Amino acid sequence: MAQTLNGSYKPNYADSYAVDVGTYRHATGNYNFTDDTGAAAAYTIFTVTGDVLLSIFGLCQVTVTGAGTMELGIVGNTAALIAQSTALDLIQYEIWEDATPTVANPGLIDLFGGARQFVVAAGIDIIFTIGGAGITAGDIDFHAFWMPLSADGNIVPA
Repeated sequence: MAQTLNGSYKPNYADSYAVDVGTYRHATGNYNFTDDTGAAAAYTIFTVTGDVLLSIFGLCQVTVTGAGTMELGIVGNTAALIAQSTALDLIQYEIWEDATPTVANPGLIDLFGGARQFVVAAGIDIIFTIGGAGITAGDIDFHAFWMPLSADGNIVPA
């Protein structure tokens, strides 16, 4: 017997999916501008399979420096998850969840009350895009809180 998201019964519907239906999972990806070059390009941060419900943010570990821009999204909409920001706007311990990182309260975010939720369907990977000039230094941890919407729904760091 397997429970689905709405609590109904569907036989042979991936037993592992039923074990923690409705439970958020956590995955952490990282981009380090020194180790990973910081060149203007798109970089896969998370590999997605199936369909998932997602809340995501970046937590700056080392102040980002350089003249470039950065955004988080998917192929075809590179700013779908986090709008484009100027690299210099992100300082150590600051939360990046929109075009204007939180300067007034670095280190504090109302994740489930204020962060947007997204449905990522059909295994579309999550990409981090650096635009314009390169970014020379900095380190961002990306935290994805997600739950599967399909039996094969999964997110792993790239």
